[in-house]
Amino acid sequence: MNRFISPAIVLSVFLLDRLSKARALDHLFGRPVQVLPFFQLTYAENTGVAFGMFHGNNIFFIVVSVGLITALLFFRKRIQGYGLVAGTGLSLVLAGALGNLYDRIAYGFVVDFFDFSFFPAVFNVADSSITAGAFLMAFGIRDTGKEGAAGRA
Repeated sequence: MNRFISPAIVLSVFLLDRLSKARALDHLFGRPVQVLPFFQLTYAENTGVAFGMFHGNNIFFIVVSVGLITALLFFRKRIQGYGLVAGTGLSLVLAGALGNLYDRIAYGFVVDFFDFSFFPAVFNVADSSITAGAFLMAFGIRDTGKEGAAGRA
């Protein structure tokens, strides 16, 4: 992966996350906005993790986030060595982790606002980035693993 692509992805997603959360803080508090019949923008404060689990453990999740970010940076070259897909996934996970870590430190909670009626939780750009990035990393590593195994047979 080009040495400028990964930082550009991290910075772009982090900024998109910050901007969207700033808008949510300014315009959604106490006033959900219906976008589609099954989708609305709803302000929510989350001190837990996915689906609001472990609510009230913000300090613990700051420590976990710092550990995750540190581990990803430590293994960055190895993960990027699996190719563009895995490297892109790594960048997306880093960006999302940084975005949510920023919220936890600055506000004491993570700002969530995407609210689909058929999904059990409200989430944000950073959460989406982490999820997509984790899938891309897993797919990139798995896909490269198959190629390597086929080449040795």
